[in-house]
Amino acid sequence: MAVKTSRIRRQKIRYKIRKSIKGTSDRPRLSVFRSNKGIYVQIIDDVAGHTLVAADSGKVEGSKIESAKQVGKAIGEKAVAAGISQVVFDRGGYLYHGRIKALAEGAREAGLNF
Repeated sequence: MAVKTSRIRRQKIRYKIRKSIKGTSDRPRLSVFRSNKGIYVQIIDDVAGHTLVAADSGKVEGSKIESAKQVGKAIGEKAVAAGISQVVFDRGGYLYHGRIKALAEGAREAGLNF
């Protein structure tokens, strides 16, 4: 029962965040999904409905927090190479702590502004 309620709680938070955050072509949305094994991130233009850049922790070694930081750096480098410098951060209903925070710090170090 706790799993169902925590999933519903995160879904409600996610919908509330998505009401106020929209990704445009000037400032796309940096969307984060965290599972027990990995972390996935993509930069999305919501107006056109396209994923511009994506990265995940599939082949990254180290602890979960270290791999999240490396994924953040990877998405930042790919975004800068694609000409994206500013994004809107969508934490996906997760708390800004731990792996989400490490990913954000890695993306900022690579040159993304949010």
